[in-house]
Amino acid sequence: MEPDYAAGCAYTMDEYVPVKDAHISILDMGFSRSDCTYDVVAVWDGGFFRLDDHLARFARSCECLQLRTPHTLGDIATILTECVRRSGLRAAYVEMILTRGVPQAGERDPRRVTNRFHAYAIPYVWIANEDQRARGLHLVVARSVERISARALDPTVKNFHWGDLVRGLFEAYERAADTAVLVDANGYLTEGPGFNVFACYRGQLITPADGALHGITRQTVLELAAQIGVAARVGRVEPEMLTQASEIFLTSTAGGVMPVTLLDGQPVGDGSPGSLTLRLRELYWQAHRDGQWVTPVDYRTPRRVAP
Repeated sequence: MEPDYAAGCAYTMDEYVPVKDAHISILDMGFSRSDCTYDVVAVWDGGFFRLDDHLARFARSCECLQLRTPHTLGDIATILTECVRRSGLRAAYVEMILTRGVPQAGERDPRRVTNRFHAYAIPYVWIANEDQRARGLHLVVARSVERISARALDPTVKNFHWGDLVRGLFEAYERAADTAVLVDANGYLTEGPGFNVFACYRGQLITPADGALHGITRQTVLELAAQIGVAARVGRVEPEMLTQASEIFLTSTAGGVMPVTLLDGQPVGDGSPGSLTLRLRELYWQAHRDGQWVTPVDYRTPRRVAP
């Protein structure tokens, strides 16, 4: 009987399985020590968006953490494509993960552990629901927790060290908001759980330079802004700059460009999604269809990667 991939397809331990059957050993250091990296690429209308950029970032993350992938980037692209093909999903959230692996009993030297690659494709994930995307998100600047220092953990390497971000989320909920953005030890804005933040401040867009992932969606917005003649830069952002912003929005592979209409309980601008935010959101999704950054998925012919 053909496996049921309707809910998604995973690649783990060198085989494709329904996502519900995918597993990782509890002894894997990716689980026990969060010693791993990952990346997420979206499929929209049957095509990967900026796949090469996501693969390049994944490769850099692996290098920074001294993880050794058993596959070439070309093989990884094939695996991701096959996960999508088997699932039949036209809109998908596709993740690749490299863990340190399972050590021999008593082994503590990470150099002597065989790293393990996993991947999966599931229906597209939105970090903001339909109502939140329509009305705009309610954001707070976290007061009770700060972002992990970049000297301790490189924020440009995707990781699962989300202890600070989860604490920020709980604070947001306690303050009747949807999500939170964290500051660093010097009080500058960084990022939130799974997103970069942008502010339209004194006529230009600005997004934090430090303590934040170099998001592919963030980079896309910077490029789209340049195309329409909007000044945009990466720099230090103080919380007061958000307070004075005429527009605020968040960016993520899992949601694109998402407006913010309340900051710390106060309206942003007139309290509705801003015109520039909506324009960039429109251009962002249009870019998923015009071919420039799109890699179509071949749903017809299976391709295999040798273990």
